[in-house]
Amino acid sequence: MAARKSSCYAGFDLGGTQLKYGLIDSSGRIVHKDKIPSPGTLDGLLSAIGDIWRDLKGATPGKVKACGFGFAGFFSLAEQKILSSPNYPSLDNVNIVPSLRRIIDVPFCIDNDANVAAFGEYVYGAGRGAQSLVFLTVGTGIGSGIILDGELWHGKCGFAGELGHITVNPEGDICNCGNRGCLETEAAAPKIVKRYQALTGIRESVTTRDIYLLAKKGDRAALESFARSAYYLGIGLGIVINFLNPEKILIGGGVVAAGRYLLAPAVAEAGRRSHPVSFACCRVEQAALGNDAGLIGAAAWARASGQV
Repeated sequence: MAARKSSCYAGFDLGGTQLKYGLIDSSGRIVHKDKIPSPGTLDGLLSAIGDIWRDLKGATPGKVKACGFGFAGFFSLAEQKILSSPNYPSLDNVNIVPSLRRIIDVPFCIDNDANVAAFGEYVYGAGRGAQSLVFLTVGTGIGSGIILDGELWHGKCGFAGELGHITVNPEGDICNCGNRGCLETEAAAPKIVKRYQALTGIRESVTTRDIYLLAKKGDRAALESFARSAYYLGIGLGIVINFLNPEKILIGGGVVAAGRYLLAPAVAEAGRRSHPVSFACCRVEQAALGNDAGLIGAAAWARASGQV
């Protein structure tokens, strides 16, 4: 008797610099994955998605049953379009659903990239077994998604979970959102770099990786740069713990690799900023799925629900 061909689910994770995509099976195992530079225009993006979709359908002997897209920005549930995408402005106010329907010949869904990453961690990653969690990814920005009572929480219009834009420093830098002192402007990678340059007076290009290596050697400016970001991240975590009382907070993103210089002191600060009883029942952990969280979560979300 012929072996039964298993079904797969496709996921696309569009970022400002890379379009990551792949297939997962029903257990969340990645069957296929790849990435390309993010196309610079909407037409280029749709053309790339069409080419990738044909390749994905040929990458598995089974059927691709559904497809999910995680796009950075504010996706309106009511209007089914991205109202604003700071990292990919070609999508601003674009109703992309009709265009995708002409390409994707299976049910598909669209959501915010951090939301689907949170769902991926909840179903297949470090959030398995939890009924409430908050996922934050700390990189060039700070994205987040919320799971409450086992459900991805969207809020009224679909914009819930923008924790990168809670105020942690009222006198801080102006954020791209128009606010001042957002968690994103005070704790993400660009501020670590900016703070280090201000402390040292250097003007040449430097990365958070460079600063991390210097911190390991005991460089005072590097240590202080991470310490201040950890301080503000801890304030943000404390707000989340007091407000939502989640079972878990999962932290992902490239900057989290600097664990003892960022994550550990941020957790300590969260303990000082949140009520002891709430802090005691919340576990703050590193996320498990790494750079694959977005594509895994988009595929898992398509499998679970929101197909259009």
